[in-house]
Amino acid sequence: MKEDIIMAIRYPIVPNNITIHLGAPNEAAKNITVPFTEYISNVASSELYPTWPRNALIANIYAIISFTLNRIYNEWYPSKGYNFDITSSPIYDQKFIENRGTYENINNIVEEIFNNYVVKGNGIQPYFTRYCDGRITTCDGLSQWGSVSLANQNKTPLEILKYYYGNDISIKYDAQVGDDTVGYPGYEVSLGNAGNPVLAIQRDLKRIRKNYPAIPEIKDTLGIYNEETENAVKKFQEIFNLPITGKVDKGTWYKIKYVYTSVKKLSDLYSEGLTEEEATFLYEDEITYGDTGIEVEYIHYFLDALAFLDPDIPRLKTNSIYSNNTITMVKAFQQKYGLPVTGIFTYADWLVLQNAYNTILKSYPKEYQEYIDELYPDYFLVRGMSGEDIKRFQKFLLTICRYDKSIPGVRVNGIFDELTEQSVKKIQKDYGFDINGIVGPLLWKKVVELSKR
Repeated sequence: MKEDIIMAIRYPIVPNNITIHLGAPNEAAKNITVPFTEYISNVASSELYPTWPRNALIANIYAIISFTLNRIYNEWYPSKGYNFDITSSPIYDQKFIENRGTYENINNIVEEIFNNYVVKGNGIQPYFTRYCDGRITTCDGLSQWGSVSLANQNKTPLEILKYYYGNDISIKYDAQVGDDTVGYPGYEVSLGNAGNPVLAIQRDLKRIRKNYPAIPEIKDTLGIYNEETENAVKKFQEIFNLPITGKVDKGTWYKIKYVYTSVKKLSDLYSEGLTEEEATFLYEDEITYGDTGIEVEYIHYFLDALAFLDPDIPRLKTNSIYSNNTITMVKAFQQKYGLPVTGIFTYADWLVLQNAYNTILKSYPKEYQEYIDELYPDYFLVRGMSGEDIKRFQKFLLTICRYDKSIPGVRVNGIFDELTEQSVKKIQKDYGFDINGIVGPLLWKKVVELSKR
């Protein structure tokens, strides 16, 4: 039952809209939200002269776009507790003037290149393209007036950028546009949670640990919030004077993000950079026909549970492949819950499916009460957890132990202890699961089946 997990590189996404604070960060000023292209045109029209050579304008607009996306991608201001993406202050960010007119030739360039941005070396994040006017102020980055001189020497926009930022500069073309940005998931992340938010926490803490070695090592790469992740979070919270809960709430999430961005200097001209490997997550945004792996099996498990009780969702034969049967079930599910009926399973679908499954757990029909203990609890069971769901699982394990003496054993105490973990690993080894001691829906299902023998 070992399956490949679908991998996805989380490239930066160009947002449809951007929220601007009309003043310095701490200044009492209003926030406004405008289309991303409108913001870039406004800044370019506020900082550049439309009579400049076209190549100089393009180079400068690339710098404006990349600077903006760097702020958004690194959640620079949300990680500091602010509720905006960028300020209108050129002291901190870029000059934006509300309701100002823009120049047609600048608008045309922005429409052409708004979803292209500057990257450096092997990094994938938008580069922090620091710049200044080059006359009144100078800096280590691009000189706006200097770019005019280079353009008059027939330098291309990329050659102008390389002159100021180094020869390892390149342009990322045609980036995805949308509103799917990686940020706080909207819920407290804790033991048993899984997915890209957990992977982001684990990745960030692993890098932070290089600067703060007191943080325990996280060896897990599965994106499952386990005991070692909890211990690392607790130490991080202790170091940075946060409530020591071991759970990542909004405050802890953005503190981790802020420290991670700081130690890697992602919002700095001399950034450490973010590689494709660091931005690779286990969970694809869309799962569709022909996809295989554990994600697909999870979808099948939860859909089957819904279909068992809901006649509007057909209960069809499935396996680890996203098949035509899967598409039929997914479409029926999407229709039932008011989602776009595409047959393609998205992250938004997953959140609705989890909520629907949770509703089943809380209000299971009386005529099926004898089966309720067999239902998976909708989160991973890992060492260090405790509660009634652990006790339910241990009862199934105990039944298996009575006829399979090779399993180490179990104490039905509601605590996922070392003995429980050892027994889980033995079953995983015997039945072809990855041997990690973690109980997901597929292992839960297998244990329930084995307990009925």
